[in-house]
Amino acid sequence: MNNNNLMIKTMTREEVDIAVEWAAQEGWNPGLHDAECYYTADHKGFLIGYLGNEPIATISAIQYGKEFGFLGFYIVKPQYRGQGYGIQLWNAALNALAGRTIGLDGVVAQQDNYKQSGFKLAYRNIRYQGNGGGHPPKNCEIIPLTALPSDDLDAYDRPFFPAARTQFTQAWIHQPDAQALGIMHQGKLAGYGVMRRCRTGYKIGPLFADTAAGAESLFLALKSNAKPAEPIFLDVPQVNQAAVDLAESYKMTVAFETARMYTGNRPHLPLNRLFGVTSFEIG
Repeated sequence: MNNNNLMIKTMTREEVDIAVEWAAQEGWNPGLHDAECYYTADHKGFLIGYLGNEPIATISAIQYGKEFGFLGFYIVKPQYRGQGYGIQLWNAALNALAGRTIGLDGVVAQQDNYKQSGFKLAYRNIRYQGNGGGHPPKNCEIIPLTALPSDDLDAYDRPFFPAARTQFTQAWIHQPDAQALGIMHQGKLAGYGVMRRCRTGYKIGPLFADTAAGAESLFLALKSNAKPAEPIFLDVPQVNQAAVDLAESYKMTVAFETARMYTGNRPHLPLNRLFGVTSFEIG
């Protein structure tokens, strides 16, 4: 097993495009502007392994402050798998996030491997697939998120994520080819959602709301911006039955699932108000 000549380095912005392209080849259907948004979250949060001049492995290890980190984009080129390269990159990522609670969304088949590194299953996330189209709801106040002061969005978002992520959320809601909407109640933000164009169709995420009715209104408003023939995807925490019911009530079907896992103390998130995960790659 010749794995001593792997050179691991922090990715440049251009190298993040490599990780996104490999993710597309794996069938993960990344968003068209994911690389730029993800890089905003942590410019030093992406590692790449080279053999000579050839990139062969990637991983993200996003640092959200000193308390929390998130792993994703763990990909080894197929011809180099099973040779010990991936574990070197994995260990480098864990070292980069040392001292933090770490989260990840792993394919179910890899759960046992992640457990060996101290990860524990929190819950399942289910990717549902459906179709766009329909009409935006009436009798509710839905606004573009870009019209809202950033402090208001930060305050609403904060309980849904284990750490502040202001720079990322601003990049996320302002990205091209996306809709970012909020729902208001008595003059205050009561939920928000983002739908972005992907290699295939659109993904909705996040989808956060104080009530199931609010989540449904945002969902309808977002999906009305996609054509009826275009697929849409929603990543739902399986433990939120109202979120599962929302997806299934609009004839969405299960595409695949992940295992949300954490090291250390599991974050306490308001899962009953979390109807759609922001990203499997960076949390």
